[in-house]
Amino acid sequence: MATVGQIIDGKAISEQVKSKVKEGVSQMIEKGYRAPMLVVVLVGSRKDSMTYVRSKKKVAADLGIVAIDKTYPETVTQDELLQEVRSLNKDDSIDGILVQLPLPSHINEEAILTEIDISKDVDGFHPINIGKLAMKGREPEFEPCTPRGCIELLDRTGIQIEGKNAVILGRSNIVGLPVSMMLLKRNATVTICHSKTPNLPEKCREADILIVAIGQAKLVKKDWVKPGAAVIDVGMNTLDNGKLCGDVDFEDVKPVASHITPVPGGVGPMTIAMLLNNTLKSAQKKLIK
Repeated sequence: MATVGQIIDGKAISEQVKSKVKEGVSQMIEKGYRAPMLVVVLVGSRKDSMTYVRSKKKVAADLGIVAIDKTYPETVTQDELLQEVRSLNKDDSIDGILVQLPLPSHINEEAILTEIDISKDVDGFHPINIGKLAMKGREPEFEPCTPRGCIELLDRTGIQIEGKNAVILGRSNIVGLPVSMMLLKRNATVTICHSKTPNLPEKCREADILIVAIGQAKLVKKDWVKPGAAVIDVGMNTLDNGKLCGDVDFEDVKPVASHITPVPGGVGPMTIAMLLNNTLKSAQKKLIK
């Protein structure tokens, strides 16, 4: 009988990834190389952004990665920010540059992200990295962290991707589009659904692998899910009672799915683990003492 309702523990799997990163950092230092360095550029004082940056710095430090932040007021100009990125690009001691999004409305995010050297684009969103991700026979320097985390969860849980029907609910640049390209490269048959897709439940029921990143609390119910499908919930929503939930109605869907990620504790912990994995990878490519 097929397994039903197995929880994919993103926290435990992220610890496996982080343990491997810590080991890689230690090996570099033992060989006389410097520790990898990540710089996070933070503009303004949004509480959520500040929390994310603190979390990234703490986990990085635990793994032996040097993480510093460059903080700017909300009033910083686009030119000033571009100059900062150019300066970081030239600094050989820096392996990864991450610009914390969102940026204030007067700054063009695309212009800033495009300025990052692709060899330091550990967030994986430079147009050249995304372009290589989309092309057969090309490999990006880095893959975006949350989509990469989704694939890692599937792989480490032993869920087969090749030859399976994968349905992605949501087409954002951050999750939906990149994860669809990753699955396609792994020989899945991929369908991307969005707000204009007719008969959403019917489309989702075709999925052997269902990845949901649409930003609507508990949207996906059990009658949207094919029995035995693997469900990856990327959503993060706050309910009126203050509790967090995903885009999938976890309790409703769990008895139908073969595997399912919880929220919190599913995809979330994987994002920072993959970011720091990318930072180590960048440093290993250079191995500067």
